[in-house]
Amino acid sequence: MQERQVTVGDETHALPDPFLVMATQNPIEQEGTYALPEAQLDRFMLMVKVGYPSKEDERAIMDRMTTGMTVRAAPVASPRQIAEARSVLSQIYIDEKIRDYIVNIVHATRDPKAYGLAELADFIEYGASPRASIYLNLAARAHAFLRRRGYVTPEDIKAIGVDVLRHRVILTYEAEAEEMTSEQVVRKLFEHIEVP
Repeated sequence: MQERQVTVGDETHALPDPFLVMATQNPIEQEGTYALPEAQLDRFMLMVKVGYPSKEDERAIMDRMTTGMTVRAAPVASPRQIAEARSVLSQIYIDEKIRDYIVNIVHATRDPKAYGLAELADFIEYGASPRASIYLNLAARAHAFLRRRGYVTPEDIKAIGVDVLRHRVILTYEAEAEEMTSEQVVRKLFEHIEVP
């Protein structure tokens, strides 16, 4: 992903710009599939959970897939437009206090006691890597951009924070025994870390 190329056998292929890597995981049927190692998971910017569709959406899906209807997708942006929008992210203002807030959140995953969250210390085996700080910053800027703002607020960090961190906070066996999820740990961090 970060090398922006794919190697198959002896042949290396450069990826186009922009490109997107998506992976899916079905929590029910895992035979023949294997969870990615933490180091590989960390390279994914977000882990978005997708639940079941609503009754109305499921009915539309069923009708579309059982009637022979041709489903057509129309582009909403060209690769050039996506690249231009991506280049605008660096122009979205992010105050020094907000940047410190991001670093505090990520560091709290590594040393919860230092942030007054001693009750979480026994639940976190490994905290988030420096990629988490980078991706929280970039995702918050993208969130602000999509809301047509030229600046990042703490609410932008909170809106995307769980998706950026849930796969980066590795829990202990004790946490699993307590039926604690990484998402719950991350939400507790956001509830506790002081907002600028």
